[in-house]
Amino acid sequence: MFATYLIGLREGLEATLVVSILVAFLVKSQRRDRLPQVWAGVGLAVALSVLFGWLIEYTSTSLLARSDDRELFEAITSVAAVVFVTWMIFWMRRAARTIAGELRGKLTEALAVGSLAVAGMAFLAVIREGLETALIFYSAAQGASGDSGPLLALIGGIGTAVVLGVLLYASALRINLTRFFTWTGVLLILVAAGILKYGVYDFQEAGVLPGLNNLAFDITTTLDPSTWYAALLAGMFNVTPAPTVLETIAWVGYAVPVLLLFLRPARRKPAPTATTTPVTERGADTGTEAESASTPQRG
Repeated sequence: MFATYLIGLREGLEATLVVSILVAFLVKSQRRDRLPQVWAGVGLAVALSVLFGWLIEYTSTSLLARSDDRELFEAITSVAAVVFVTWMIFWMRRAARTIAGELRGKLTEALAVGSLAVAGMAFLAVIREGLETALIFYSAAQGASGDSGPLLALIGGIGTAVVLGVLLYASALRINLTRFFTWTGVLLILVAAGILKYGVYDFQEAGVLPGLNNLAFDITTTLDPSTWYAALLAGMFNVTPAPTVLETIAWVGYAVPVLLLFLRPARRKPAPTATTTPVTERGADTGTEAESASTPQRG
């Protein structure tokens, strides 16, 4: 359940931060009249995300009658969830420092167009997080049918994210977002490795991949599946005591290189070298433009 709580917390906080940036910009710009359009866009995005999650579950449980078809569907959604998680983690790592300025610029353009553009921008800013959350949650909660624990954990994570977002907006809470997204990124990479491992096992059960009975190792006597810590490892990162060879290759082959890439220090762009060429009026304007673009915008 911790894995689904982490998914809700991470995705929910990203969406909450985006919404808080939009709201703060409108308030400081004396455009409170556009707030209803922002909330309308957010509400529509949330509703469609819930509908998408229900559609995935309905497809798996009702539309697919054969067990092999269900296994194949779950395997495909697992791989898709891993792709989304990986993209989201690295995107946030790259865009965290500039997202506020980009959102303000886009919102300024939307305000000039009209109310529908404002609602559409808020919708697009939130729908991505919502669809990712639905897909990742479905993949992470596989095998927990009939158990409401994962759903409650997801709701708890989203609720925590909303509270943190409100406190951040009100300046009542200061947290290091860079460190937060780094640590949650590491944990989500391990969660994604477990989802990929689960997807490989589903492919094996569906007969797409071989080696269902070819175990890499069996440490059941050491890591008893009935113990709480074994259940915790299985629930969070899908670490099981008797995985197949392909499952193990998938888990290690994803987790190790992705962690190394994610934790690698970002390269800093070299400072421009000074030249003795006289600065023309056009060059001075270009330099001013670059400087103002790199300066963080303040609402």
